[in-house]
Amino acid sequence: MKLIGSHIVLLLIVIAFSCKTNQISESKKYVKKPNILILHVDDLGYHDLSINGSKIYQTPNIDKLASESIVFDNAYANYPRCVPSRFAMMTAGYPVQNGDVPDDGFEIEKFDNDKNYIKAIKNEGYQTAFFGKWHLGSKQSVKDFGFDYVFAAGHAGSPISYFYPFNVKKRKGKSKKNPIPDIDEVGKPGDYLTDMMTDKLIEYIKNRDNNKPFLVEFAFYAVHQPLEAKKEDIQRNRKEINSFDFGDQPKYIKEGTGRTKMRQDNPVYAGMVENLDENIGKILQTLKDIGLENNTIIVFSSDHGGLSNDGTKKRHLATSNYPLRAGKGHLYEGGIKIPLFIKWNDKFKQRKEKKSLVMLMDIYPTLFDIVSGKKLISEGKSFLPVINNKENWQDRIVFWHSSKARPVNTGDSKSSAIRDGDYKLIDFYNKKQIELYNLASDPYEKVNLAKKEPNTTKLLLYKLNKWKKEKGINND
Repeated sequence: MKLIGSHIVLLLIVIAFSCKTNQISESKKYVKKPNILILHVDDLGYHDLSINGSKIYQTPNIDKLASESIVFDNAYANYPRCVPSRFAMMTAGYPVQNGDVPDDGFEIEKFDNDKNYIKAIKNEGYQTAFFGKWHLGSKQSVKDFGFDYVFAAGHAGSPISYFYPFNVKKRKGKSKKNPIPDIDEVGKPGDYLTDMMTDKLIEYIKNRDNNKPFLVEFAFYAVHQPLEAKKEDIQRNRKEINSFDFGDQPKYIKEGTGRTKMRQDNPVYAGMVENLDENIGKILQTLKDIGLENNTIIVFSSDHGGLSNDGTKKRHLATSNYPLRAGKGHLYEGGIKIPLFIKWNDKFKQRKEKKSLVMLMDIYPTLFDIVSGKKLISEGKSFLPVINNKENWQDRIVFWHSSKARPVNTGDSKSSAIRDGDYKLIDFYNKKQIELYNLASDPYEKVNLAKKEPNTTKLLLYKLNKWKKEKGINND
């Protein structure tokens, strides 16, 4: 009887262990990797969001997303214009090739596959898709880079028109812009580009392969020129702007070779921003409606500051980055400081990260770290330790180099910059002019400390030139 009893006890232990093992394996089966949705906006300034202080542009959907996210107050683009900024984001590195920043084109098709984050994420079982502004080569180059599905992406940096037909100029003369693929084939009379592309994105998400997580980047053409908005959006904003009291705020101030716009008083641009917000609201609601909200990581960002400056040639300006200094094209804060936040329900606790310095080139290393627990060798870094409150990047050192100045169009000069902790130094190397700012006490770059703090100036200039030498950059 004792022997039989022992066997029964042993049998029960084996059965219990077997059940526990099955439970563990079953639980693993249902641990799904998160979906990833990147909402990357074109030419949107830091202060173009009502959550960041805009009194003119109403962005309730983006504001709500930010209120549910980790918001990085010290987030930067790697360059103050489109092409290099996007190259840096996609390749997780500084936008320098062959010792220069070719802001009209990069050899992205030759990028080292061992450092390709899109292909690395695909290898983790993801289906990948890219919608919108690529601006780094042909549509085929987007697929070669690792995206399975591509819509409306190619050489073009902006649409010829936001109204259908999108590749046809509505005024006299022929456009010199590259056409955007796909859009006129699926569009119809009355369509507005941002609306139509949002509908295509939603269609993709609804019809995706449910057996795989997705990585989707939606790179909006909005709010880049041409400045075109729906009639009702223009009329609403014109009425609001006409009734707004700007006080003694000037319309423009002098900056570089031209002017900086100081008022957000363009009703067309306001309409574009608010239409963008409306479409982001539709996307977020779709994720909620189909049960994907809790297991989708959402990243929101812009590629650089808003278009607020002209040069020797006066132009119709879109927005104002005030109180930040200058805008698109400049290495002042208005040109490179961007909105950046990341949301993952139940995983990332909402907060404002006010100290750590992050850049666009960090986005894909972070996402790859989240889905794989691995790291590729790159200049961009995973800020997952910052998200998890394990690291503080307040003293991080980062660099910029802008060799393709546009004094005629945006009023900027050739320059390089370094941020080291609270200090930021800008070297206008052709003009032999150096500016130093303490961004902790002077976030709007009003007081040049270069002469008052010569030791700091000398040290930061040494670090900046050392980095440029390592990258093969000449002051040409």
